[in-house]
Amino acid sequence: MNMKVNLAGVELANPVMTASGTFGSGAEYAEYVDLNRLGAVVTKGVAHVAWPGNPTPRIAETSSGMINAIGLQNPGIEVFCKRDIPYLQQFDTKIIVNVCGHAPEEYLAVVERLAEEDIDMMEINISCPNVNADFLAFGQDPKHVEELTKEIKKVAKQPVIMKLTPNVTSIVEIAKAAEAGGADALSLINTLTGMKIDVNRRTFAVANKTGGLSGPAIRPVAVRMVYQVAQAVSLPIIGMGGITCAEDALEFILAGATAVSVGTANFHNPRTTLDVIEGIEAYMKRNHIEDIHELIGAVR
Repeated sequence: MNMKVNLAGVELANPVMTASGTFGSGAEYAEYVDLNRLGAVVTKGVAHVAWPGNPTPRIAETSSGMINAIGLQNPGIEVFCKRDIPYLQQFDTKIIVNVCGHAPEEYLAVVERLAEEDIDMMEINISCPNVNADFLAFGQDPKHVEELTKEIKKVAKQPVIMKLTPNVTSIVEIAKAAEAGGADALSLINTLTGMKIDVNRRTFAVANKTGGLSGPAIRPVAVRMVYQVAQAVSLPIIGMGGITCAEDALEFILAGATAVSVGTANFHNPRTTLDVIEGIEAYMKRNHIEDIHELIGAVR
């Protein structure tokens, strides 16, 4: 039975990886998860300098999900390269580094620095606010998406995954812009912008007022968007958004995703990634499927 998948020339032992921001760089979960069994570990977002993140409170539970407004707190690229990459290199898994920035030059600084490192791919978080465009997220404007992708591809030494925001009128238009800019793969979806109000305290549940909604509540939206994008572009897709079990992951794969990322579920069940891998294997055995590629995009 073949579970291997190929993302822009990078072969993964299986299609299951972690979602950025929910798994740190692996060390936090190593007691519960054998990282060697994962297709890839996607790290928390890293910027050219340390970011302190947003004020607290930064997380609130919602029905079938959560809102987070962490603000991409991270130690900066130098600390990340010295501490986190060597840790992940101990394991037989692929390393995908999530990159964030507030301006094109900030992204490019990180991408150039990572060119020196032994990592497998980069995932570019274009949900970050663009300081040069009135803080509109990079990923909400097709022109900015194409331009940023082109600039990154000029300096990148590893394959580039563009991570798409769902907070747009047409995610297909954004996906096509990333493809036109030279992206090697796409990941979607990032969180949906949401808000929760504490009625007893009569104030916002997170200090930032709004935050990113993730978890099972967003999965039907994510599956729909993955399907639409898979029909519109020829790039491999990493699907994510509310995956809690193998059945959830298989929805994305049948819709056209080559691989999947598990995020919010890690917080309440640290073994979710392994459960998903084992569940997909069981599904394939039960249905006499010899190759995972028989399932990718099987629903048209």
